[in-house]
Parts: sequence; C-alpha cells; structure tokens
Amino acid sequence: MSKSCCSSKTSCCEEAPNSTNPSSKKNASSKIVPSMTIDEIFACFPQRAQKLAQILSKHGLQCVGCSASTWETLESGVLKHGKSARDLEELVIKLNSCLDEPMDITTITLTPKAASKFIEISAAEGKPNCGLRFDEQAAGCSGFEYVLDFSLKADADDAVYKSHGVEIHINKFSLSRLLGCEIDYVDGLQSGFKISNPNARSSCGCGSSHGYE
Repeated sequence: MSKSCCSSKTSCCEEAPNSTNPSSKKNASSKIVPSMTIDEIFACFPQRAQKLAQILSKHGLQCVGCSASTWETLESGVLKHGKSARDLEELVIKLNSCLDEPMDITTITLTPKAASKFIEISAAEGKPNCGLRFDEQAAGCSGFEYVLDFSLKADADDAVYKSHGVEIHINKFSLSRLLGCEIDYVDGLQSGFKISNPNARSSCGCGSSHGYE
C-alpha cells in the first residue's frame, strides 16, 4: 500500500505550466533539471505529478521510506542510490519527455491498461456492465484526492464520456476541474489507478493529492 507524505509547497515557477492556459509564463524552470528538489518538481508541474511520481519510483526515488528525501535535489537522490551521472541524465530526459506529452483537455480518458483493469475488476465484482464513477473529495495535503467507484447508470446531472469501451460518469459540478484528466493504471508496490490532471495547480510532495490554487 502506498503512503502519504506531507511536505511544504515550494514555488519554483511564477506560474506552473498548464495546458488549459496557453498564456502561462514559462521561465527557466519550465523543464526539470538535476538541481531541482523532488518537492520542487511536483510544485512546478502538478498537472503531471502522478506520471512524474511513477517515473521517479521506477528509478528508486520514492519520497517515503527512502534515502531520497523530497527536499534533496534530484542529482543528490540519484547519486545516493549509487547510480551514475549517465543514469541521472537519462532520468531527466524521461521526466522532461513526460512533460512534453500532449493532453486532451476536451474529454476524460482511460489508458488502454486502465480500461482493461477496470473491466477486469468489474467482472470480478459481478458488475460487468458498470460504468466508472469519477469524482474528487476534500482530503490530503494539497486539498483534494480523486475518487473512483462503480456506477450502475449515469445520473441526470452527470456528464458521460466513453473511453476504450468504458463509460465514465462525472457530476457536472466537478467537470470544470476534472475535464482533461487521464486515468492510468500502474503495477508494482504502489499499484493502482493514477490520474493526471491538466487543471491542477499544486501537488503534495508525493503527488498523491492536488489543489487548484
């Protein structure tokens, strides 16, 4: 099971890059560099926090129970794990490639892997024709955490999207904050559904909760 951790929100960017705001300022911190701390990475790029956390985790840089603390630089964390300068360079390239991936802000999508996993879980729970209820609730270090559940049918005040054979039901009240989200599924010690939200403006040090201010 994954753990939550709190760390202070730092501001390394005047305004975090956001695909929903083309006029956002981008300064020298519009890319990830080795001298940035893990905390700064999540603070500057909250819209990609979940995917960035996955990449860091795959390289052994978790923020809980790990020698790479969120206030240490990316370079320090990598070298403390006995990795080389070349390993650091490759990690930075992967992180920045993640930032460059396009995001569709007109819909809500599941990755093929997430859709397949949801269909598998639905069948195992005896709910093979269920849709996916997607919402958020006030919780976590940064204000909100995502909620995923089964949905037998869309409510009257729901917006409905379909992705890879799965219906996604979302209350229209939450739509302005969640439109553009991509829902993925990750295997491993911290397995589960992970969400990338282009509207997020802040994230906690582990990327598990998010905010809009």
